[in-house]
Amino acid sequence: MTTRKTTSSAVTSFVVASRYMPVFVALLLLIVVAAIWVPETLGAVPLAAIAPFGALLGITALGQMQVVMTGGIDLSTPGTLTLAAMIMVGVGDGSDDRIWIAAFTAIAVAALIGLVNGILIGGIKLNPLIVTLAVGQVVAGMVSRYVRTFPIQSAVPKGLSDWTAKRILGVSPIFWIGIVVALLLMVGLRYTTAGRRFKLVGANPVSSQVVGVRVTLTQILVYVVASMFYAIAGIALAGLIRNPGVNIGSPYLLGPIAAVVIGGASLTGGLASPVSTMVAAFFLTGLNQMMRSLGLATALQFVVFGLVIIGGMLLSGDRIIRGVEQVLRERRKPDSEGKGQTAMATSEPG
Repeated sequence: MTTRKTTSSAVTSFVVASRYMPVFVALLLLIVVAAIWVPETLGAVPLAAIAPFGALLGITALGQMQVVMTGGIDLSTPGTLTLAAMIMVGVGDGSDDRIWIAAFTAIAVAALIGLVNGILIGGIKLNPLIVTLAVGQVVAGMVSRYVRTFPIQSAVPKGLSDWTAKRILGVSPIFWIGIVVALLLMVGLRYTTAGRRFKLVGANPVSSQVVGVRVTLTQILVYVVASMFYAIAGIALAGLIRNPGVNIGSPYLLGPIAAVVIGGASLTGGLASPVSTMVAAFFLTGLNQMMRSLGLATALQFVVFGLVIIGGMLLSGDRIIRGVEQVLRERRKPDSEGKGQTAMATSEPG
């Protein structure tokens, strides 16, 4: 009996882990292709240059991942991220003494945007796709209005840009923040009661409600937390660019969603891995850098990026799980049939 339980547990672990394997394979293939066609992109300097941008995409994708885990989606990401960056310019007013005030303001405003999304989606039960798209448009309008209150091409406080330019073990501190955030989120989801309940809400809201989990509150708060992740990414990105513009968040509409999909998250909610999502973000950043190094036209880059997203959908975690389960069922059939025939032969009179 113990052996059977151990085998069953191992099979379950393999099935769950299999949904996250493709992104690691994809990253390995990208490294091999880059080593053959553009080996210069694998140097220490180029990798250190793209590392913070990969981490920023990863932090944004981790926010999106939490929303997807509840069965939703968030298209207000670009607007929220851009507004946070612009607040660092406007409230920061070029003064290092105002960095923390500007940062807290940006995160608070982002949390308010997330609260609006959460109430409309989790509370009133409106469609998340339509709601977040509409809220994103409203926020974009707010950004356009807000940037008129300070000179064009104003810079963030010098202390923020100097901090993003620092090197810790040869890499920007933004990279290490992204890694730490991913690891903390992984531990929180896997080893805490709140994390396990959160995954249960995404996997089966009805059952969660029955066992006493506050589903509606969870669905509201997840959009608040996700928007705070976007704000953190926007603040750091503003520091990297120094003079952010109103289009700073445009690449973060599909990028985070692509990272979540390629990272193996279940689009129906419940299952996702912060680590594989972060790896997917670095994969997409590296792919983008490789295409630029190859001199591909912008239009062709969009085509490749779109094909990668489609490929991620075709190899999504849900499809992999179904495939692995089908293989395991097929392998069990001969054993079951053999045991049945043996039992029949034993029961026949000699």
